[in-house]
Amino acid sequence: MKKPQLSFWQIWNMSVGFLGIQMGFALQNGNASRILQSFGADVHELSWFWVVAPLTGLIVQPIIGYYSDRTWTWLGRRRPFFLTGSILAAIGLLLMPNAGAFASFMPALWIGAGMLMIMDASFNVAMEPFRALVADKLPSDQRTLGYSLQTVLIGIGAVIGSWLPYILGEWFGVTMSAIDGSIPQNVIWSFFIGAAVLIITIVWTIIKTPEYSPEELATFDDHDAEEESSQGLSQIFSDIAKMPKTMKQLGLVQFFSWFALFSMWVFSTPAVAQHTYGLATTDTSSDTFQEAGNWVGVIFGFYNLVSAIYAFFLPAIAQKIGRKNTHAFSLICGGIGLISMYLFTSPELLIISMVGVGIAWASILAMPYAILAGSIPAKKMGIYMGIFNLFITVPQITSSITNGFIVNNIFNNYAMYAILLAGVFMLIAAFCVRFVDDVDEVIQ
Repeated sequence: MKKPQLSFWQIWNMSVGFLGIQMGFALQNGNASRILQSFGADVHELSWFWVVAPLTGLIVQPIIGYYSDRTWTWLGRRRPFFLTGSILAAIGLLLMPNAGAFASFMPALWIGAGMLMIMDASFNVAMEPFRALVADKLPSDQRTLGYSLQTVLIGIGAVIGSWLPYILGEWFGVTMSAIDGSIPQNVIWSFFIGAAVLIITIVWTIIKTPEYSPEELATFDDHDAEEESSQGLSQIFSDIAKMPKTMKQLGLVQFFSWFALFSMWVFSTPAVAQHTYGLATTDTSSDTFQEAGNWVGVIFGFYNLVSAIYAFFLPAIAQKIGRKNTHAFSLICGGIGLISMYLFTSPELLIISMVGVGIAWASILAMPYAILAGSIPAKKMGIYMGIFNLFITVPQITSSITNGFIVNNIFNNYAMYAILLAGVFMLIAAFCVRFVDDVDEVIQ
């Protein structure tokens, strides 16, 4: 029996929680570096502080995927995991910008880095079961729509999260200055609001989206009839060894894509402060540095806005030219956008750069999962979605380990060169797409 088609609003409600997750994720991406710099981190040290988060995800994600495939509670199969992840992420959002209040127990920099780790790991715990939920609930011909709507909601949440500090400061008069080196109030209140929205949207999805029982899943055509192994957690390593060829091919694309994205998130604030605003010092308490940090939030909001709009068109584009060609084109746009950040010396022109980045971001959040889902047995959807997260965390860890050395010793702490390198890596990712096999693609 084929899985029933779901309505637009059923698919929408299924992913509303992603709006809250991405709002928190955007607050982290747009503000974590300047928070850590305010607590005393040097530019070349930033990637080292960020490394703990993907390293945690590297360990956690396959385990979460393994257990989410085997969990059935009164709350369902996937929902317990993204509820738990969202609660932990909300705690991190509340505490990270207030790390200075705990300085009597431990240096604020280390507390801030610890909250970054908790947030990123928790976002990953919440996100990957959402990916598996789409594959659980939707037939193959609706999965591109499902992942595209996730991308729309991700974009909406990220726009709100990215612009919130600027809006609170400019429209509502919340203090944007770093008084005595503290974190500005507009940033602190943005994190508080983000935590509240995260919990509300997750609860919305839990209430509005029932899950299929194990008995119902067993009746569908894409159910894997192979007998389930009882190897326990060692099954994770067995499944890694047996991962589908399509997943391996996508892994190379993901490596270069996510290396580029991570570099952009880590280095955009110092890059824009140095290159665009002409800030010659590392005085993070200066109004110029805070202005640059606020503007990075604004342009990040623009790339997420573009992502949300472009995601609406992804199913139609993929239907016409194929998912692979759609993804390759989008990554090329992203590479050009990142490289153009070096060419533009006016803050306003960086919005143009973000158009390309937004197109790439929309595709990165949808196309690899739509391609991957057709090559995975339904019974192992959760664990393979968790394993696929390795191809997101490993490039981030690699970026963290290598970029600090590169920025310090080769780029002479000039962060914009790290953005240029990210653009080149995005173009390499686009080239690698041509080698991916999309096993159930249908082009009209």
